[in-house]
Amino acid sequence: ALQKLLNLEHLPQRIECFDISHTMGEATVASNVVFNEEGAVPSQYRRFNIANITPGDDYAAMHQALSRRFKRAVDNGVMPDLLLIDGGEGQLTQARDVLSHFNIQSVVLVGVSKGVERKAGEETLILPDGHHIKPGASSLALQLIQQIRDEAHRFAISGHRGRRQKTRDTSTLEQIEGIGAKRRSSL
Repeated sequence: ALQKLLNLEHLPQRIECFDISHTMGEATVASNVVFNEEGAVPSQYRRFNIANITPGDDYAAMHQALSRRFKRAVDNGVMPDLLLIDGGEGQLTQARDVLSHFNIQSVVLVGVSKGVERKAGEETLILPDGHHIKPGASSLALQLIQQIRDEAHRFAISGHRGRRQKTRDTSTLEQIEGIGAKRRSSL
């Protein structure tokens, strides 16, 4: 169903999906999940802590995460057949730019844009040729794409929450020599 919907020559053997998570720009984390013909491959999931961008700039965050992922791919040769990007035209443009920069032409790129009401089944897929399609909730291909996208979302959120909590659990008082736990607590 996925091969037919996306008009692919071959059934994808490796599907990757990227998502960005942050709270008003704080502790931005990107996730990269991997699926193969058997399903999720958690041992190959990756998170990218995003730094040195304008807080809340999802496009820059996506660009940074994809650049780091595909710089590594050029070195080790592990490429997805299908790359799903959670987001609309802006995020997809970042992905196109990164793949172009690394001269990667073998990866099929598809954007997964949530509908205005953000209801499951209302997603719009942005295809490599620029066409937009809405397969509908009954589409088995869309259901698979939703599962992969939701896993990327879950993985990004858990990484973001962990990073945000670590920031909140750390005190700048810990950096001052001579101040121990008791003094920090009383301060």
